[in-house]
Amino acid sequence: MTLATAGAVDALIGGEWCGGGAGTFEVLSPHSREVVGTVARCDDADVGRAVAAAREAQPGWAVTPVIERVKILRRVHELVRERAEEIATTITAEIGKTITDSREEVYEYAAPSWGKAGEEVLRHRGLSFPSSQEQTNNKRLVLTHRPVGVLAVVTPYNFPTDISSIALAHALAAGNAVIWKPSEYAPICCTMVAAAVAEAGMPPGVLNVVHGFGEVGAALVGHDGVDGVFFTGSTATGEAIAKAAPLKPQLLELGGDGPFIVLADADVDAAVEGAINGCFYYTGQVCTSAERLLVHADVYDEFLAKLRARTAELKIGDPAEEDTFMGPLCNEATLARVHDHIADAVAKGARIEQFGPDEGLYHPATILTEVDPEMRIMREETFGPVAPLMKVGSAAEAVEIANRSSLGLIASLWTRDLATAWRVGEALPHGSVNINETSNYWDQLAPFGGAGRSGVGRELSQWFLDSFTEKKLLVFELGDTELKYDRRAEGGW
Repeated sequence: MTLATAGAVDALIGGEWCGGGAGTFEVLSPHSREVVGTVARCDDADVGRAVAAAREAQPGWAVTPVIERVKILRRVHELVRERAEEIATTITAEIGKTITDSREEVYEYAAPSWGKAGEEVLRHRGLSFPSSQEQTNNKRLVLTHRPVGVLAVVTPYNFPTDISSIALAHALAAGNAVIWKPSEYAPICCTMVAAAVAEAGMPPGVLNVVHGFGEVGAALVGHDGVDGVFFTGSTATGEAIAKAAPLKPQLLELGGDGPFIVLADADVDAAVEGAINGCFYYTGQVCTSAERLLVHADVYDEFLAKLRARTAELKIGDPAEEDTFMGPLCNEATLARVHDHIADAVAKGARIEQFGPDEGLYHPATILTEVDPEMRIMREETFGPVAPLMKVGSAAEAVEIANRSSLGLIASLWTRDLATAWRVGEALPHGSVNINETSNYWDQLAPFGGAGRSGVGRELSQWFLDSFTEKKLLVFELGDTELKYDRRAEGGW
């Protein structure tokens, strides 16, 4: 990575590090509000140059032998891991994620994604089919995959190097070229990853990076030269992208409603630990957060008492300190939404308990009781450190309340009964249902995605490769034998 003469972190277009046509912007620490860095701000012309560079580079990358692509991805894995501490420290500075969680992101998720994508593309299989339309042995039908072409990749702030590495690594492994627009809240750590990709030997123009705000993302996804879109972020933005890029392959991972259901036979202690993670991990700024805690009346009092005690123990403060559990929210817009949801709930009768600092972008870990399904906090994604508890009388009631939402990303269910777990799991329309596990659990080799307004498609592993490759059928008529019989499948007509 290089710096422009103005001292700003650069964009990457056609293999060259460069400034942005719209000047620069600053990244502020959510913790101290000091300037972390200055970044090149791109404009529509920069987006156009990046798309042109990607379109020029993609055909050559697509015909590069797969094993050569994989060698580059393996090298990216090595470089990101070598630089993991620096990248993790930058994540903490930019978005306020605790240093422990930032290290987990880079070491456990971001760096390995490049190696996993390389191994996955080596195993991305085609198919062959027998001839079913004609009575002949001269036909050969072969299903192959081809890259979509040029992809727009627009990624969020909450897992800036993890989510982006998943998308970039698999898209590039499949032979696509990419223009990446990282979040404006986390552009510096993302540029560090891009620098590793470039240093690993990625041909110029195959990966391009444009920095900026929403208008840059809009210009990118709506560009005629873009063949497909990957986006993780809000449902509202995802819907706008779907309209701006019709008839193009899209993988959209959007908001979640996180129903967290605790039934009467649950292990309450385990469920409380799951709720602490589900509600307060990265200050609740996770699409898989536990957004609605539906607790059976038989264990409600015990669950609440233990949740209150555990929440009071959490260390909330400077995210750079090793033992901090929860840092600040990332930005003012998120803080305002959390305030609005809590104010609405309290005005409608909810009771509130808070633990920790309430200044700047810091928000206390909050428990709300006496909530009802009509409150905004029970109908919309809050994306903050709030645990709203509602008492339910049965599994059926919990499912009915959970299913009122139009979002369906991930749910968490706590019960010791296998049959109940199976039935409730089937009744919830969510893309994933975690049984006796926090909502913030996912596996990097399993499909991930939501139903309804939580998104379109599945990411991770082979499912990502399927999303951004086109299936192509090759039909061969060998013609090397004389046909002496009726080729019609049924005959007689």
